[in-house]
Amino acid sequence: MPESPLRIVTRRSPLALWQANHVHEKLRSLHPELAVEVIGVSTEADRFQNKSLASMGGKGAFIKELEQALLSGRADLAVHSMKDVTVEMPEDLALPVILRREDPGDAFVSNHYASLEELPAGARVGTSSLRRRCQIMHARQDLEVCDIRGNVGTRLRKLDEGSYDALVLAASGLHRLALGARITARLDTEQLLPAIGQGALGIETRHGDADVLSLLKALDDEETHICVSAERAVSRRLNGGCLAPVAGFAELRGDRVHIAALVGRPDGTELIRDTISGPADEAEALGAELGERLLQQGADRILRDIMGHDPT
Repeated sequence: MPESPLRIVTRRSPLALWQANHVHEKLRSLHPELAVEVIGVSTEADRFQNKSLASMGGKGAFIKELEQALLSGRADLAVHSMKDVTVEMPEDLALPVILRREDPGDAFVSNHYASLEELPAGARVGTSSLRRRCQIMHARQDLEVCDIRGNVGTRLRKLDEGSYDALVLAASGLHRLALGARITARLDTEQLLPAIGQGALGIETRHGDADVLSLLKALDDEETHICVSAERAVSRRLNGGCLAPVAGFAELRGDRVHIAALVGRPDGTELIRDTISGPADEAEALGAELGERLLQQGADRILRDIMGHDPT
């Protein structure tokens, strides 16, 4: 057991702190004598909530400072929502552990309407996700889908103040913050395909840090790891970057993995979706194949228009 505390770096948002403390508790249950310290940092995405994620380089704005803390030796591990982790990582860092997944789906939250279908024409729906935007707009061109930033509590307050008629949020975040009662309706994956990695927590460490890995390895959930790796393989093949409206979800059915993925235009005018199934031990290869199939069906055009470069 190390003499100095194991240092977990995390964002300071309530949800990120919950996630870090969740890992803290699991580590202490496995290693009762282990000293653990949680270090909170403010990321670019937290400091500039009036700026779009696109202007800050995308989801990497949520984790850049955490990775710098690992690389500099100020922390031993970082806890991330897997939907925020870019598929291309610094070469000196690894993602050896993915915890058992929470609810992977999205939640519809409204004070006045029971479902997405019941929203009247012109209703304002808040989301910061291009993935959600393209799918909502594809189903309901008559809605006004508006950008919203801030932590979960801030978004709910804006809903309660009447700035929005509804929100679409990750169900897992609401459950983790004991806000499950705010969920008006759960959106199944056929209705709204989740973000890649949504609902799963990952632990990032330095490559070759055997002592830290030995403490963490029992936290890895094999089923979740297989599924999230398959989803990330789709994104890697699409090469659309973290700003692209890409969704993907994998699940194990016995010894086979089933993967669904899509790419859409933010205005909802075009949506390309496909699925693939195969042996679970070929999950990453299947994810890459599915990404290639989406490109061949026209996702390359969509991503080129959005990203300004050829994803192939």
